Amino acid sequence: MIRVRTACALLAGGMVAAATACAPAVERVTGEVPVAAVVSQPPSDKLSPLLEQALPNVKGKTFTSAIVDFPPAARAAPHRHGRAFVYAYVLEGTVRSRLGGEPARMYRQGENWVEPPGSHHVLAENTSRTRPAKLLVIFISDTGDKIKVDDPPR
Repeated sequence: MIRVRTACALLAGGMVAAATACAPAVERVTGEVPVAAVVSQPPSDKLSPLLEQALPNVKGKTFTSAIVDFPPAARAAPHRHGRAFVYAYVLEGTVRSRLGGEPARMYRQGENWVEPPGSHHVLAENTSRTRPAKLLVIFISDTGDKIKVDDPPR
């Protein structure tokens, strides 16, 4: 039992495919499935809209606020926000963010950034493996536009 657990633990450190192959043996012996066998890619973010309202003084524009939750080690898929102007404020944790053509930056609780219309958000991730991160995001978009469009899978 110790040998199987030790061998799979070593493999899980660097070779997810090999750890996945060990999963049935570990499960038979210990009743546990190795984490590396279950999680092959990082968890994703979750966008929860709070308020969506047409701007009464700007015809054709909508204000949307949302909370974006990042579980530990979560990463958003590369995406765009169409022609929306985006403001993001870190409510909790630390988020690494990168727009196309710019270097990645770390944003901690209380810090914020903006994304000009048409930006390609190529990286948004929680830097912690143990604690969640949370953003308040404000979108000013054309009425009827989606506020987030993931890049097509490759």
